[in-house]
Amino acid sequence: MIFKSIMKHKWVAIFSIISTFIYAGVQLYQPQIMKHIMTVMSSTTYSRHQMSDKIQGYGIELLIVAGIGILFAIFSTLSAARIAQEIGADVREATYKKINTFSYENVEQFNAGNLVVRMTNDVTQVQNLMMMIFQILMRIPVLLIGAVVLSITTLPRLWWITVLLIILIVLVTAVLMGRMGPHFMAFQKLMDRINAIAKQNLRGSRVVKSFVQEKNQITEFDKTSDELYDHNWAVGKLFSAMIPLFTIIAQGAIWLAIYIVSTFVTDSPKIAQDSIGGIATFMTYMGMIMFAIIMGGMISMFASRGMVSIGRINEVLKTDPAMSFDENAKDEELTGSVKFDHVSFSYPNDEEATLKDISFEISSGQMVGIVGATGAGKSTLAQLIPRLFDPTEGTVSIGGKDLKTVSRGTLKQNISIVLQKAILFSGTIAGNIKQGKADATDDEMTRAAQIAQAAEFIETKDGQYEAEVEERGNNFSGGQKQRMSITRGVVKNPNVLILDDSTSALDAKSEKLVQEALDKELKNTTTIIIAQKISSVVHADNILVLDQGKLVGQGTHHELVASNKIYQEIYETQKAQED
Repeated sequence: MIFKSIMKHKWVAIFSIISTFIYAGVQLYQPQIMKHIMTVMSSTTYSRHQMSDKIQGYGIELLIVAGIGILFAIFSTLSAARIAQEIGADVREATYKKINTFSYENVEQFNAGNLVVRMTNDVTQVQNLMMMIFQILMRIPVLLIGAVVLSITTLPRLWWITVLLIILIVLVTAVLMGRMGPHFMAFQKLMDRINAIAKQNLRGSRVVKSFVQEKNQITEFDKTSDELYDHNWAVGKLFSAMIPLFTIIAQGAIWLAIYIVSTFVTDSPKIAQDSIGGIATFMTYMGMIMFAIIMGGMISMFASRGMVSIGRINEVLKTDPAMSFDENAKDEELTGSVKFDHVSFSYPNDEEATLKDISFEISSGQMVGIVGATGAGKSTLAQLIPRLFDPTEGTVSIGGKDLKTVSRGTLKQNISIVLQKAILFSGTIAGNIKQGKADATDDEMTRAAQIAQAAEFIETKDGQYEAEVEERGNNFSGGQKQRMSITRGVVKNPNVLILDDSTSALDAKSEKLVQEALDKELKNTTTIIIAQKISSVVHADNILVLDQGKLVGQGTHHELVASNKIYQEIYETQKAQED
């Protein structure tokens, strides 16, 4: 993905590399001008006027070269920032696009909080790494090789000092970076954990405060935060030792070079005169060598963190969706008949099947209820119909067609599901309703809201359908959120409508009105109602009874009351509670 993105923006990348090389070349050339100036100043062969002219000429040359260096340094920084931002945007968008192809199984495999960290923090790490590569790493080989060659040619007799400097800095860098690596490896895992704890605490703030669990939540967060602090502090201590060590090595090498040159004054005056002009240049090149090695080590350290992030992002990008659709299948209108043929289903990593050998048929236009004890598999069964999951065994068919053979558009066009937990997105009421049908007209939204009994409160809002919806619908009650979710489900007039216990927060009167409106307005729609209360499905054409993942009975309310033991127990229990 990174390589593809670089090739996509190859001209920016090429310009960045060229600018960086020119900037590095200028840095290497500037000390040579200084060498000429120092040689002229220490020479006894030039007159005062000749010396002034030469120094003035070299000074102008130095200013021109410095100006070129500044210009290409700006070009290098801007183009590196541009390519890093482009790559970051491409990777972020590709990751988000990939996540949206995932099924429920894929999302549960990674965990939602983990995916958010990969799409944000990990992409930022990759972006930072690209910035360093194009702005600094590309410059390091030119600086290092050029500085080594030029330092040796400047003072050939001191070549061994250059080699000694490189060996010492490389050894120190390798030791320190090797000790930092494991700490960087731990960073991302701890960031995932902190993100998950914070996310759970904020989302469940009402539960936390209701049960006075603030102290426990803070303790758990502090424990993980302290672990992250320990790793950061360990890296900080290693960093604090790095610069002093490098400074000592560099200053020692410079002192050694000056001392040796000073011995030439008495031993060989001719050599001393040539060396004095080059000593400052030699010292500059040694500084460049040290800079190149240090920066190379630091980039390798950050690269280890960036490579972890790249690996985590690639893991997402290379993960195949748990379910796929036939790309050649065309979108089509299906009838509302539903058929389960010996269907079994197991969640990943679960040893026991949630649904076991279930078979039934629903005719188009019927209203069917599904009841059973908590954990019987009602919601799981409902989620197989819009193909949120695929059955482990058997087939699920809509309109006589196996769901695995139809297109994604066909499912979207023909089936609506209103989930047990009403989820609204920040924006407007109309924006939430139009998630069910993107091109829904005002009349269609009004009709759907009236069926769901949501019009009564929507039309009292300022702006009505353009009224604001806060994050997760926090400015609406539970019943209002459920009615808006039902509105979103019915706005496209689907052939199959699934209500997964989606009226649980409604009072008896509102629930009755919703059911009557569904009967009247969606006569041709197959309606499947998953309910905890038998009163919600008592008027259904057919009722399916689930128990421990098995279909243990089906029929009308009166037939099941007369013949089905499980249904009788549920009915008698709820009837006793009402009495």
